[in-house]
Amino acid sequence: MSLKAPSQNILIYADSEKSADMLYACGIFVPDPFIYFTSNGRSFMVVGDLEIDRARATAKADEILPLAKIQDTLKRIKKIKNAGPADVIAYLLRQRKLREIHVPPDFPLRLAEQLNEQDIWLVSTDKLFPEREFKSALEVKAVEGALRMTEAGLKAGIDLIRNAQIVRKSLTFEGKKLTSERVRAEIDATIIRLGGLPAHTIVAGGNQACDPHERGFGVLRPHETIILDIFPRDQKSGYFGDMTRTVVRGKASEKVKKMYQTVFEGQQMALRKMRPGADGRQIHDEIKEYFTRQGFPTGIKKGRQSGFFHGTGHGVGLEIHESPRFGLTTFKPGQVITVEPGLYYWGVGGVRIEDIALVTSKGNRLLSDFPYQLEI
Repeated sequence: MSLKAPSQNILIYADSEKSADMLYACGIFVPDPFIYFTSNGRSFMVVGDLEIDRARATAKADEILPLAKIQDTLKRIKKIKNAGPADVIAYLLRQRKLREIHVPPDFPLRLAEQLNEQDIWLVSTDKLFPEREFKSALEVKAVEGALRMTEAGLKAGIDLIRNAQIVRKSLTFEGKKLTSERVRAEIDATIIRLGGLPAHTIVAGGNQACDPHERGFGVLRPHETIILDIFPRDQKSGYFGDMTRTVVRGKASEKVKKMYQTVFEGQQMALRKMRPGADGRQIHDEIKEYFTRQGFPTGIKKGRQSGFFHGTGHGVGLEIHESPRFGLTTFKPGQVITVEPGLYYWGVGGVRIEDIALVTSKGNRLLSDFPYQLEI
């Protein structure tokens, strides 16, 4: 089944492993750049011999055009011995009387220059497929599938930490000091076995957890917060999952317990308020104000960012961060968004809790399903 072509004619030249727009348009993974364009409500893929049979069997485009045949035609009638992408695109667009076409903002500059030289004019468009923000039932299932992998990886990591022994100021497992790297390997291996592709998994303990994007390294310690943030891609569908839990192996301090409960309540506040028509910025600000009232202000402390200094969430789909951003949207049905407040204080540690929710006609529905437990 082909994707409904956008109202404006568009052109993409990219591989569908890196370009979310290309994957959304064609529906199959192709590792090398190829041509996709639309004209008068129909969509076209231009691929080489290596990919053409698979594309004809599974791609969503209305027509699959053979690159080799077009290059042979250009060699015969235009005397172009080695027709490149610009020659092929210009020829196909002229056939359809197209001189102007919309492209994504990351369209290759050199190719754009070559097309301009052939009197093909490109218009940069921020969102080729604005409908990507609103997930279909099949897309929601794809995100849920990625989340099941995420949850399995999260369980494997937490189980490893839970089973570690406390030996003085270190966690040990099977006689060796337990490190962020060892836990990350357990998480990633679990996800890979389930068909997911993990990348940059976060296992950050103690002060490392005060930097929300620090992956974590070295020995993990008891009685300190450990943030596990996992965001794998389903290798079959291309959709991402994203979840975070914070745990302490041993005993958490009273300050950490209060931080954790405050972050949890902040997330629950967001989930109660997320509904069509609600303003994401207002909800974000209310969470931040609640944190301050609980004794956890945001600001610069000893030269470092402290408190709640990142967004409450972001869209998830074919990209791990995609539209909409929590604080820049008025919620609408079909949006799939993370809800991930956090608090970070050097010398105390970091706490973040993250789940994914689908905005529905009456409110929202959690897509992730994993328990909340601080001390393990």
